[in-house]
Amino acid sequence: MTDAPKARDVWVIDDDRGVRFVLAEALRDAGHAVREFGEVASVREALTTARPALLLTDVRMPGEDGLALLAELKAQGIGPVIVMSAYTDVATAAAAYRHGAADYLAKPFDLDQAVAAVERALADVAPPPAAKAVASHPTLFGESSAMREVFRLIGRVAASDLSVLITGETGTGKELVARALHEESARRDRPFVALNTAAIPSELLESELFGHEAGAFTGATRRHAGRFEQAEGGTLFLDEIGDMPLILQTRLLRVLAGGEFYRVGGRELMRGDVRIVAATHQDLAARVASGQFRADLLHRLDVVRIELPPLRQRRSDIPKLAEHFLAAAAVELKLPPKRFSKAALKAIAQRDFPGNVRELENLCRRLAVIAPGAEILPSDLGTAAPTAGGDDWTHALRDWAEQALSRGEADIHARAREALDHTLMQAALRAHDNHRQHAAAALGVGRNTLTRKLGASRPRRPNKT
Repeated sequence: MTDAPKARDVWVIDDDRGVRFVLAEALRDAGHAVREFGEVASVREALTTARPALLLTDVRMPGEDGLALLAELKAQGIGPVIVMSAYTDVATAAAAYRHGAADYLAKPFDLDQAVAAVERALADVAPPPAAKAVASHPTLFGESSAMREVFRLIGRVAASDLSVLITGETGTGKELVARALHEESARRDRPFVALNTAAIPSELLESELFGHEAGAFTGATRRHAGRFEQAEGGTLFLDEIGDMPLILQTRLLRVLAGGEFYRVGGRELMRGDVRIVAATHQDLAARVASGQFRADLLHRLDVVRIELPPLRQRRSDIPKLAEHFLAAAAVELKLPPKRFSKAALKAIAQRDFPGNVRELENLCRRLAVIAPGAEILPSDLGTAAPTAGGDDWTHALRDWAEQALSRGEADIHARAREALDHTLMQAALRAHDNHRQHAAAALGVGRNTLTRKLGASRPRRPNKT
């Protein structure tokens, strides 16, 4: 019968005597009882009479390697195990974690770093926190006064059929508010259909909204039901409405006024019963003043306005949001649950999060994957820092691509490239008062390239029927 594991009994396995010595001495100085081994066979023999609280093992040693030992220890429930290796390639690190390593130390490593890894792994030996029940779909959270006002407005407006305009910075959760309005309304059993108007090329947006008949334009081989038809009896959520082209704003206004529309290339008058919820991160009043948005459409949409506060104005909600997102990520990604230390939650709550709730959620998903211990420390937050620039526009692009692929649409890559070129050119022209040479220089392309791409990206005219 083997002995019960000692609380702080650490075994070091490495064929390099110098590495064993300095690492063992550092661990003893930190208060651990340490045993040293030069090969796997002697470890296996020692396991017949004792069990360590933790093992550190090299990967490449004479005879059996450390990864084989790691797999064997995992099967017997012995550990945690920290893997060390001078071969710092991706395959070795990935294999270590795949076989159940608690952490991975690339040689040469700092001794303080190694001791900290041991302390963290030993702290994780305690039973992990139970996985919290998390919603199967994203929900709104918040106890701050700003969010309580949002909840109050949702409760008062949801049961009506009034149009709602949701405003707020990118990533604040505008679609979640739209879904809440739908779920709390009498239309909850009918479709909720979302369309990001900024993610659809302008020449395709009309078809996406109102549908088209076969032969209406090049590539229209069959009749296509637009979002208005798809949302019949339910709610149509128009995200980033501020980016809608003026010509389509006119068509949308007619639909809102009379509830009637034609498919592109069609002659049959369509009637629909759809509630419109729109959202934007832009100042629509300013766009009206600049002639980029119709004032009468704004009045139609802005019957009730719900303004979502940025996350930096509701810092008291950040800890609970972070804990929720971390638990949800563990369930979704099938990972062991983790928890935030009080210091880590305090550090997170002090961040500004320019990407708002979406940025916080992405941070928690990264931490669920890459934080080495079951308890997330302030030092772990730096390793999960977001990349510069954010991914809001790629998020919108991905949504559009997934929707297009699900409908079996063709030429998706070419259409996306065309839309990207058109968007960049137009943005540069607006920023430089339509001066093509300055706009081209800002984009890093030649003036002739800009002119050619502008001509190529003009919306194609639908075929006459």
